[in-house]
Formats: sequence, C-alpha cells, structure tokens
Amino acid sequence: MMSSSISGISQVSQAVATAGTVQPAEGGADFYSQLNSALNQVEKLQSEADQQIAGVLSGQGTDIHKAMIAVEKASLSFQLMMQVRNKIIQAYQDVSKTAF
Repeated sequence: MMSSSISGISQVSQAVATAGTVQPAEGGADFYSQLNSALNQVEKLQSEADQQIAGVLSGQGTDIHKAMIAVEKASLSFQLMMQVRNKIIQAYQDVSKTAF
C-alpha cells in the first residue's frame, strides 16, 4: 500500500529526471510531452485528493488517513512542479542574458 501511495510522486520525479536528458535539437517535442505528462499527473493527484476530502466531509465512510495521504501526495507533487517551473524560468533567464 505504501509504495502505491507514493507512486504518483515517483512518476513525476522520473518525468523530471528524464526531461533533463533530452537533447534540445532532437527532442523538443519530447520535453514538452514529458512536462505535459507531469502536469497532468499533478492535476490527477489534486483531483483524487479533492474526491477523498469530499468523501470525508460528506460522511461516505472515506478513511481520513487515506484522504490525508492523498492531500500530501498532491501537495508534494505540486511543490515539485513549482520547483521545476522555477528551474525552467531560471534557465530561460540565463540563456536570455547570454550574448551571441
């Protein structure tokens, strides 16, 4: 159960790790697809967390521990994606400062 509860985060981590190994000239579309896939995964985790919280609040018998784990997974994946975004922006700013 524990390995499946963090599988979403490991998938995002793998997407970020493989995104850095793509060659810019050949794999521009690969980088975009990896980034898009990671964003979709973050959105999916957020949706799952919302559903779990709604289940707890409506009294449908949803386990509060599962809801809290879902919220933490969504939070961690969002934080990771924000760090990736910050690195992309920083790289863009560094490249834009480079004189050709």
